[in-house]
Amino acid sequence: MRVRILFVIDGMEFGGGERVFTQIINGLPLDKYELFLASGPQESFYQAIAKTPIQCYPLDFSNRFNPAIIFRLVKIIKDNKIDIVHGQGGRAEFFARLASCLFRRSRYISTIAMPVEGYDVGPIKRLLYKGLDRFSEKFVDYFLVVSSALEQTMIHNHGIPREKVVRIYNGIETNHYKPDDQEAGRRRVRQEYAVNEREILIGSLGRLVWQKGFEFFLQSIPMLLQDIPGLRFMLVGEGPLRQELEGQARSLGIQDRILFTGHRNDIKDMMAAMDILVIPSLLEGFPMITLEAMAMEKPIVTTAIDGITEQIRDGKEGLLVAPKSPPALAQAVKRLVDDPGYASSLGINARVKAVQDFSVRKMISETIKVYEAL
Repeated sequence: MRVRILFVIDGMEFGGGERVFTQIINGLPLDKYELFLASGPQESFYQAIAKTPIQCYPLDFSNRFNPAIIFRLVKIIKDNKIDIVHGQGGRAEFFARLASCLFRRSRYISTIAMPVEGYDVGPIKRLLYKGLDRFSEKFVDYFLVVSSALEQTMIHNHGIPREKVVRIYNGIETNHYKPDDQEAGRRRVRQEYAVNEREILIGSLGRLVWQKGFEFFLQSIPMLLQDIPGLRFMLVGEGPLRQELEGQARSLGIQDRILFTGHRNDIKDMMAAMDILVIPSLLEGFPMITLEAMAMEKPIVTTAIDGITEQIRDGKEGLLVAPKSPPALAQAVKRLVDDPGYASSLGINARVKAVQDFSVRKMISETIKVYEAL
């Protein structure tokens, strides 16, 4: 008899959590597992798993305090005789953990990509979410964390027993993100934004929220332009800080040198168009964008924060700088622009590390081990 797994995630946008669940859903052996999904009906997410036989239950997780969702999940678990519930994301997990507890036949696995302390909400909501999270943690059999830093956070800050916390690094499709498959995408994007091939394009990507630290990327640009006036810059993404960041660019006098693209679905091609990727984050779990850039052999300048330091070693796979330091960002980018050979060697090393340590196959294999342990 196949093991029945219900994946639960809010699915309000196609982010890193949905990306990881897509990889697991599409990679599990269907002779051993029968798959179910409860999530918001996010089109990109549903399209990404369309070729895999899976029973989907659209649920609206936008209201954090709708108890009807708990009973809806209990019914899904009961009717389908679910063996394992695998949840991710604080909004959906509170409901899923309680539902799994009410139907005691199922076991529960929680993937933690970002602890509740890092949620982009106000202090009162964060305190409330923290309380709900602590209450519901007692219903979880295993916590899957995406970095060693998160592993320590769950053990020491949340008081989770060490044997219940399993570190599994995110994986990247290294056969899809390849260094020798970029030319067409690079040419198309540069033509779209009128960036000629002789111009050096420095880019950054992500949701425009405070955790990503994009204001410090913008502040580094005037410093770079003083030394290398011909540089072009690009910021790819959408979010609540877009107007503020565009205003900052105007106040810095760099609005003619930086492109704000908004949301894009062709992230691989956008990255192909860039010569150097800057990741100025202040808080991360284990960002997928770093893994994508590593697989594509992109020279990377990023901040030395938890999660990222487990992906990149300074001077080996990229350059690490202190967070909130525009001068350090500018100095590191200038170093790569001035020495293309060194920049290329960092990209080559990054690709090797991505293939060896961060493959999707390895991530799925380690996840299956946890399923089997239950």
